Amino acid sequence: YSTMSSSGIAVGLNRGFPVTKRVMGARPSNNKARLSKRTKMVRDLVSEVVGMSPYERRLLDMLKTGGVGAEKRMYKFAKRRLGTHRRALKKRDQVKEAYGKIRARAAAH
Repeated sequence: YSTMSSSGIAVGLNRGFPVTKRVMGARPSNNKARLSKRTKMVRDLVSEVVGMSPYERRLLDMLKTGGVGAEKRMYKFAKRRLGTHRRALKKRDQVKEAYGKIRARAAAH
């Protein structure tokens, strides 16, 4: 989406008084979802110490039992609990990653 400069003519696609566009600074709302290093470290630490919540453990159990459509069931369950499609996908991937780490740790021993 790009706009052409104003022509100074009252009619047409680029009608209007020719003005110089102001360069606006970044809005604070653009930084809202960005994750800082500190926040990520704190969240990782807390999840390591506290462990998983009951619904996350249920997701993990669904993944372990597996079967046909386990990922879809995980997604549907997570979506019911978390409310949005994107959060559900993110949580499903997070639990799968945690399961991978658990399996890797078990294989190492």
